[in-house]
This record gives sequence, C-alpha cells and structure tokens, in this order.
Amino acid sequence: MIKKINLGVLISGSGNTLQNFLDQIEQGKLNAAIQVAISGKPNAAGLDKARKHGIPTSVVSYSNHSDIDAFSQAITNELDKYPIDLITFAGFMHLYKIPDKYKGRVMNIHPGLIPAFCGHNYYGRKVHESVINYGAKVSGCTVHFADNVYDNGPIIIQRTVPVLDDDTPNSLAARVFQEECEAYPEAIRLFAAGRLKIEGRKVRILKP
Repeated sequence: MIKKINLGVLISGSGNTLQNFLDQIEQGKLNAAIQVAISGKPNAAGLDKARKHGIPTSVVSYSNHSDIDAFSQAITNELDKYPIDLITFAGFMHLYKIPDKYKGRVMNIHPGLIPAFCGHNYYGRKVHESVINYGAKVSGCTVHFADNVYDNGPIIIQRTVPVLDDDTPNSLAARVFQEECEAYPEAIRLFAAGRLKIEGRKVRILKP
C-alpha cells in the first residue's frame, strides 16, 4: 500500500485542477491529502473550492512583495507550516523560485506539448489559440518537474489529443483538460510510489 502523500497546491484562478485532485481523492483514485491551497490572487475561485472541502488556504500576492525572491520566500514560509511531500502547480501563473529543500518535489502541468507552445506568457487560452493558429495537428498536456525557468523541468508524462479542423480554443481546451485530469494524478501516484527517477533532462519511470 502506497502511503498517503501530502500535497501543497498553488493556484491562481478557477481551481479546476484542484477540483480534479479533490474528485480523485474522494473516488479513491488518489491517495493524497491536500494540506494547503495557496493562491497568487485573493479573488481566485479555487480558494472557495478549497474552503468548501475544509482545506486551509493562503493568499500570497505578487504585488505585495518587492521582487521574485521575496514573493517566493513568502510562499515557502506558508508551505513550511505544513508537512508537504509534493508541491503541485495547478494553474499557478507566477514563477516560484524553488528552494533547495523542495527541488525535485515540485510538479507543474502545462496545457500543451512541451517544448512547443510553452514558456513565459504561454498559459491557458493563449496556448490553445497558438496551437490552432499554427496549424498543429496534435496537442495535449505535459506534466513535468518544475525548476526555476517557466515550463522547463524534466518531463514526466505527456498525453496527446488531435486538433480538429473546426476547433476553437475552448473546444481544444476541453479536450486537453480531459487528459490533464488523468495525467496529473498519475504523475502524483508515481511520485508517491517512489517510481520517478530524474536523470538530467529525463525522468525514468521505474517498474513497480
């Protein structure tokens, strides 16, 4: 039996990824406990989702800090209040400078196939618009270990979807999100089981 993993979840908006975690936990598919949800925005709808489930919340606004280092330290200070095994970015829009103690213990999901359509200012709808405008035939999602560069860390899981001729950003986003809902929990389960080994830019998934 894999031990329950304690998550810290960083959000900025709707909290749809957070809600997926909660659904998976309630359905017995993800053996995890969300210790805290931290938002970079005080009005993020995801905060309400967390509170409805009795999850402690915190707001760390970038505008209230002098620079990225002070902002990141404030986030770390909040995380340190809880027993966190893994930090998960769930639509978190800011760069978080990861301290040494959390390196290799921070995951992100991107609504595109890294290294395409990713990096600073590539998020959410902007990714799907770019994919469609470029004429790409496939898109998907990428779960990766986060480092201190946007969408840069080693890739854990990628799942693909077709880009249809009549797709809109919204229709493509919905199809990609369905894959996100499977890929992210799977990556967390692999981490909890000790089956992810970072080897430079690559992540080796070890056999159970």
